[in-house]
Amino acid sequence: MSDSTELYTIGRLARRTGLSVHTIRFWSDSGLVPPTERSAGGYRLYDATAVARFDLVRTLRELGIGLETVQEILARQVTVAEVAQTHARALDAEIRTLKLRRAVLRTIAQRGSTTEETLIMHKLAQLSARERQQIIDDFVDGLFAGIDLDDDALVVAGWMRELPAELPDDPTPGQVDAWVELAELVGDGKFQQRLRRIVLSGSSGPRVDAGFDLRRRVLEQAGRALTGKIAPESAEGGLILNGIVEPRLSAEERAELRERLRVLADAQVERYWQLLATLNGREPSPSVIPAFTWVIAALHAHG
Repeated sequence: MSDSTELYTIGRLARRTGLSVHTIRFWSDSGLVPPTERSAGGYRLYDATAVARFDLVRTLRELGIGLETVQEILARQVTVAEVAQTHARALDAEIRTLKLRRAVLRTIAQRGSTTEETLIMHKLAQLSARERQQIIDDFVDGLFAGIDLDDDALVVAGWMRELPAELPDDPTPGQVDAWVELAELVGDGKFQQRLRRIVLSGSSGPRVDAGFDLRRRVLEQAGRALTGKIAPESAEGGLILNGIVEPRLSAEERAELRERLRVLADAQVERYWQLLATLNGREPSPSVIPAFTWVIAALHAHG
């Protein structure tokens, strides 16, 4: 008898395929691979086509495909390619979840987090990209609510919303930590109020390009003063200050600028930008607080 006409009992089929007798009976009873015929004694018999069908079912099950879907494939209601694509996407999502969970565990281990911090961290890490973005969007919307936004304000608001579409497939503990810290920061009512004051003060302030130019001068000139350990109240400090701000500013204008810089030189605001940079895979910029503090002191001394 050739292989194409040979019939297998369940015992022989188990030896042939490596499947257990229990599995063969279960799949057969489920209608996945019905017996080809029965012997005179009522035993189930399976031909070569059934053997090949058992091999296919085993392969699909090992790939994680459910029995109902396997039945649809065998009934030609869906193709193997369609099912494979669906399961590949599901596996991609599962892999991302597992990698994120691993990163959270690493962060917890490094931080020595408490039980409460661990629960918060796990909850935040499980948020979808849309949910994470919504937290930031709500925060930014609240900051600019009721303000007539010009082009500059719209640019800044856009920067403040800049989150990656997804945390990386293999996020570093630093990125998980950054997201947790950012979520805590935007949920801080005092920080929201302080940043709102900054936004309001900036609505009548200089344009973004002018603000960048001032920031550049502060970092260059005050940074040089800090490196050279030049006291802001010294005569040399006064000369450096004149290279940063217009020397002809009145005492009142200098006081106003000093107060504006004091508002802008906020460590938590700077931290917000640093956390966004970390989440977007960029190296955070060095702190500008020391340079701004030097200029504020110089303005006070030479006002």
